[in-house]
Amino acid sequence: MWKSAVALAALAVLGPAMAGGTVGPTAEVRPGPAQQAPAPTWPALVITGENTPPSSMLVNGKPTGYQTDKIHALLQRAGVPYRIDILPWKRAYVMAQRDPLTCVYSTSRTPEREKFFKWVGPINSTEWLLLGRAGHSFQLKTLEDARNLRIGAYNGDARGEYLRSRGFNVDALQNDMANQQKLLLNRIDLWAVATRTDSNMLERLTMGGKLVPVLVFNKVQLYLACNATTPDALVDRLNATFETLRRDGTLKNIDRRYEELEAQK
Repeated sequence: MWKSAVALAALAVLGPAMAGGTVGPTAEVRPGPAQQAPAPTWPALVITGENTPPSSMLVNGKPTGYQTDKIHALLQRAGVPYRIDILPWKRAYVMAQRDPLTCVYSTSRTPEREKFFKWVGPINSTEWLLLGRAGHSFQLKTLEDARNLRIGAYNGDARGEYLRSRGFNVDALQNDMANQQKLLLNRIDLWAVATRTDSNMLERLTMGGKLVPVLVFNKVQLYLACNATTPDALVDRLNATFETLRRDGTLKNIDRRYEELEAQK
């Protein structure tokens, strides 16, 4: 039966030639209605972050904050199922490095970390700053001038990793904000912090002038860092979606909303 069908189809195309007629130019072949490809089904991601208000925090048990809201917007727009867990930073970071389909934000993208993750973003940028006590006696023109000073950081943080890998004297704690009192009590000489130039975070960190900025020693970009086994297609999808959110103003609107809330405090 199928041979008959093929023969009929051939006759329909070649009929004029077989009948002795002249074959003209090849007719345009027009495809039928295009079949829309089904949307890809993305695996669910576990997103980890730390409690650093107003960037990321829990409010009434729900993850929020200006960086967190960008992650919500990204994954919802990309159509990727997910959950966000707010955890101590070291645990959040180790989970993303260890567990498939796990990502951590907001992660400083440094040469030391580059090979461990696949990167989505940048979400934001930040400055790394050394704070000292008001009235400190030392002068820092470059980071090298801090070589013999005690610098406070916290476990798993990129600033501490950066300084320690370069031979600086780093004293790391579990809770970064404990360094604030430690500096005031002269138990460390400097505190390595990260701050955005467009926020009032520095005002809170310096406690109304009790601590003062001493030196900006690095500028880095912050990313969503995903486990190295995360499929490339998914990472590409997230990066393309993030760029869309950047162009259409979604990310800027999130920042503006939180800046307005901060100004009202």
